[in-house]
Amino acid sequence: MIYADNAATTQIADVAFEKMLPFLSEQYGNASSQYSLGVKAKRAVENARHQVADAIGAKLSEITFTSGGSEANSWVLRGVAESRKGESIHIITSSIEHPSVLNACHTLEALGTEVTYLPVGHDGVVSIERLKSAIRPNTRLVSVMLINNEIGTIQPIAEIGAFLFKREIWLHTDAVQAVGHMPVNVDELHIDFLSASAHKFNGSKGTGFLYMRSGLSLPNLIFGGNQEHGLRGGTENVAGIVAAGYALVESIDSMKRTAERLQTMTKETLTRVQERIPNVRINGSQQFCLPGTINLGFDGVSGEALMNLLDLKGICVSTGSACHSGESEPSHVLLALGLDKQQAKSAIRISYGKYNTVDDASAVAIAICDAYDKIKGSQHKRAE
Repeated sequence: MIYADNAATTQIADVAFEKMLPFLSEQYGNASSQYSLGVKAKRAVENARHQVADAIGAKLSEITFTSGGSEANSWVLRGVAESRKGESIHIITSSIEHPSVLNACHTLEALGTEVTYLPVGHDGVVSIERLKSAIRPNTRLVSVMLINNEIGTIQPIAEIGAFLFKREIWLHTDAVQAVGHMPVNVDELHIDFLSASAHKFNGSKGTGFLYMRSGLSLPNLIFGGNQEHGLRGGTENVAGIVAAGYALVESIDSMKRTAERLQTMTKETLTRVQERIPNVRINGSQQFCLPGTINLGFDGVSGEALMNLLDLKGICVSTGSACHSGESEPSHVLLALGLDKQQAKSAIRISYGKYNTVDDASAVAIAICDAYDKIKGSQHKRAE
């Protein structure tokens, strides 16, 4: 099998798996307990908090562990609106955000919050000028993802952050696809809230974190005990948190080498596909894109059909976000780029990770071209 859907989830790193195992067996104490078994669990959680905070240039008190990125995204958006209850507030986001952001915004709109959905260009990049013109006197929050999960486009968060910082407007970024894959420093980017998910950087599923700048506050997410600064009550997922810390440290240590390999794999795939299918379309920006993420469109061919044929060959790619898997509607991200419905439905996403090789990239490209030829040949036979 060749797994090329790392934007959906990643294989857990060996070190993360090894470090979490004791906390699923002999070190199973509750981190809130006062005896030695519980104290060891608490120390492990705080060690992971150190690892995460150091990774993004934050303070320990600014990191709250969550169940993942979607939870953190929802918490920020709903929390900001709730904390300003009774006020007229305005939120700005982009039209290509993750469903956990867009659906939260739709819900808030129904409750009276004003929301502006910024369009993007054909390259999937948010225009800083459009954002500036969308600012209103009651704008309180801007939520723009750092890297898009379907097309890999990197947004100008540093520029957006610097602009908002001077106006005392909070910036939230969904950094689920970015943390562990590119340098992220919350101070340099002027970020106030940041969401991340461990299973996107080779940690385990069910664990993520929210960064919240010191001095800011959100209403409690879960009422209960004093876990997670008293903001998210409930027994911590110690094993998952431990895995997240070690996975992130390893990802950052190998980040430069991994990025170089992913760039080579991207080039290998594109070169081979374009040689055999010259009219293939690359969706999104080629200049501002995370290495290893490729979204390709094959006009006149179903992306789902391509995906299924590749699956029969043991190759895992997707037709878009895993959150929309099984839906018949085309990707909202690709529609936002200006594609029509048929073009959007002709797309597949390839996302390589740290465990892929250049040989994998070659095999994926050849399999895509073979599948494309098979579908087109079948179409010609039906037409005759």
